[in-house]
Amino acid sequence: MPVPLYEAKAEFFRMLGHPVRIRVLELLQDGPKPVRDLLAAIEVEPSNLSQQLAVLRRSGIVTATRSGSTVVYELAGGDVAELLSAARRILSVLLTGQQELLDELRTAEPTG
Repeated sequence: MPVPLYEAKAEFFRMLGHPVRIRVLELLQDGPKPVRDLLAAIEVEPSNLSQQLAVLRRSGIVTATRSGSTVVYELAGGDVAELLSAARRILSVLLTGQQELLDELRTAEPTG
């Protein structure tokens, strides 16, 4: 029996649900990067980065190619960059709304 689409979507978002994975995807928006560049930019233990890259690779969202001893990662498609841009826009609206609410709460506080 096939997995319902909503379950597949939930699993996809769970796969994205790690800060290191999101950061890797953000960095790869600018083009392919060797692991050493990702490590320098993210500043996590190599084993942690390797584990997160493996999750992204298994999901098919990134691809890896080896050139000698260097492994280079890149996004498997442009839709990922669009998804990250959409997330930034959504967060911007949400955080703006929260700031406006916070400002409203502060002005409504009784003084004294």
